[in-house]
Parts: sequence; structure tokens; C-alpha cells
Amino acid sequence: MTQPALRILYIDDDQALCRLVQRALGRFGHQVVTAHDGDQGVARAREENFAAICLDHYMPGADGLETLAALHALPDPAPVIFVTGADETRVAVAALRAGAEDFVVKTPGESFLLLLHRAIEGAVDRATMRRQQAETEAKVRSALDRAEELAASRALLLQEVNHRVANSLQIIASLTRLQEGAVSDPAARAALAAVRHRIAAVAQVHRRLYTSADVRSVALNDYLGGLLEEIGRSVETACIAFTGAPLEVPPDRAVSLGVILSELVTNALKYAYPGMPQGGPIRVTLALEGTDGVLRVEDDGIGGAGAALPAGTGLGGRIVQAMAATIGGLVEFASGPGSRITVRFALA
Repeated sequence: MTQPALRILYIDDDQALCRLVQRALGRFGHQVVTAHDGDQGVARAREENFAAICLDHYMPGADGLETLAALHALPDPAPVIFVTGADETRVAVAALRAGAEDFVVKTPGESFLLLLHRAIEGAVDRATMRRQQAETEAKVRSALDRAEELAASRALLLQEVNHRVANSLQIIASLTRLQEGAVSDPAARAALAAVRHRIAAVAQVHRRLYTSADVRSVALNDYLGGLLEEIGRSVETACIAFTGAPLEVPPDRAVSLGVILSELVTNALKYAYPGMPQGGPIRVTLALEGTDGVLRVEDDGIGGAGAALPAGTGLGGRIVQAMAATIGGLVEFASGPGSRITVRFALA
């Protein structure tokens, strides 16, 4: 690719060759500034901007390799083309290892000047590409930094939102409990308790999200275990045993499973052990079977306590079926002796 006019520094103690290079490269539109020893060349490179620097090796004072090191110590150094004699291959290799962009062997005639011109343009092209690549990489790093900052701010905002939602739901649950205590009708009290358990199922998810570093998933075993503890505290006669495998699910899936569990356990508390004020054992299991999660609620009661759930005739049954449908879950019921309700669901 043909370069636009370039300012080039040519460092060589051969003044006749310097003039020859000036005229030859001038025909290509380039401006050549000369220096006749290494110290003078470094001083000019420090004071002025050059697209490329051509450097002879044998000069009075500092030689080419010493001058090359001084040039590279300057801020934003220009690419250097080393100029050597025909028998100085060892010096040229040392210059390339020291950071020279290219080298050209001095030969009589026009070939040296043509090769020098090509080497200069090639060096400038490569330097321009490296500079553009560095600028692009800097922009990419800056964009990644901004994205990380945005992600951190978003995560913090989500935690704050979950905190506020959890607090609001807790207030609603507390108000529901107060209303429950003020109602004398057993059916109304049971309905309010069921509502409170549903609210708790949702609040538990938000509570765990705002205390978690990852707002994209919920540790299902911890969440369901905490939910069962809340239900157990509200029903003093409950004897609920929980065994949970360490499963991770998205928050919306956890909410659906929490509501399902609340309905199934509430159903067992209400109907499994009639005539037994102290109730009886209720076993909840969370397991991984194949690639699916399995949530199972069992009791040793009269059997058929949850028989209405698959048919969907009651509100609790409709809620369970609706929540299971949102996560592509399958509800299975088995009765006698006792009851066993199983919900199979995909983890994602």
C-alpha cells in the first residue's frame, strides 16, 4: 500500500549517502531529516515526530545497537530500520532481536534505495496496524469494564428490589396473621393461614435473592427447607421431615415450587390426620432423578388426603396444577396406606 508523505529520520555518518537518501525518498513525497551520529539522532527523535527512523550501525560515538536502545527508551518510539553492510548479518540479527522493525543491506546502485523505501513503508504499515490494534483492545477493555460496572450495579439494584419486595410481603403476611387471629370461624382461619403460607413461599425466594451473590438462581433445597420451617412454626402440631438434594433453579421456578409445596403440606396438615390434634408425620423429599427434579410429599394418614389435587376440584388443587403447568411439571398422586404426591419438573 502506498503511504502518504512521511517524515523520516536517517541517522548515518556518511553525509553523501544521507543526501542520496534524501533525494531518492523525496521522489516518493517523503521528507528526510538527517543526523550524523547516534546522540544527534536520539536528540532529534526526542524533539520531533517521525514516522520511521533509519539507523546505520558504524558511527562515531554510540554505535547502531546502542543508539537503537536509546531510541526505544523514548516515549512512543518510531519503528527503526537498521542499515548494515553486506557482511554484517550478525549485527542485523542482533538489531532485530533488540527491537528493530527491519533491516536493509547497503549495496551499490538503486536497489538499496528501493529496498529502503519498501522497508520504510512496510514498517510504518505494521506500526500503524499495531497502534490501531492497541487502540481497539483498549476500547474493548474499556467496554468490558463498563459492562462489568453495569452488571454490578444491576445486581445491586436487583438485590435492593428483592429486599424491598421481601419486606413488603413480610408485612402482608404479618397483617394476614393478625387478621387470622381476629377471626373465629375455623374455615376462615384456615383460608387466611393458606394465604399466609402462599405469601411466605414468594417472600422466601426474594429474601434469599437479596442475600445471595447470584440473583439468577436459587438453592432449592435451602429455600424449601426454610419454607417448611416457617410453616412448622405457624402450626405447632406439625411434624415435618425434610430431605433435600442440592438443586439450583431459576427464581421464578423456585416460586412455583414453593407455592406447590405450601399447598401440598397445608393440605396434608388439614386432612391427613382427622381427629388427631397432634397430627402425624409428613415427609418432604427433594431429589434428582435422571435430569429432572422430583418434589414428593408423603404422610401416613387416612389416605386420599390429596386425592382431589389431580382432579383439580379444590382451590388448592387448582393452584398446584397451575403452578406445575408454569414449569412444565407433572403431578402424580398415590394413596393407601397414607398419601404420596409427586411433582416432577425440569431444572431449567
